[in-house]
Amino acid sequence: QVQLVESGGGLVQAGGSLRLSCAASGRTFSSYAMGWFRQAPGKEREFVAAISWSGDRTYYADSVKGRFTISRDNAKNTVYLQMNSLKPEDTAVYYCAAVRRRVGVPLTSVGYENWGQGTQVTVSS
Repeated sequence: QVQLVESGGGLVQAGGSLRLSCAASGRTFSSYAMGWFRQAPGKEREFVAAISWSGDRTYYADSVKGRFTISRDNAKNTVYLQMNSLKPEDTAVYYCAAVRRRVGVPLTSVGYENWGQGTQVTVSS
């Protein structure tokens, strides 16, 4: 089990950028695949991006491809989500998720075992 704490959310104008961070507890962070999900009011939680335990494989939702970048620093037990060219439709609570596996990277929420508390991202038009 790991505990996850997100930070970096806030209010930004359309076209702006934010970088989210997710700090994980524990000494086995490098054994975890990590994902970012988001949930807008009245909508279901949706996949945003995911990264393998080593960082060599990354996956993105079509809606964010080319604008968002997921990365990780295993020495710092942290995963990042760099968000550029933000749009009002990116407004949501963003959640970090983790699952202990080195084979495959889940792209749905049911594949993850540990979740952070979420951080609000609001993009104004």
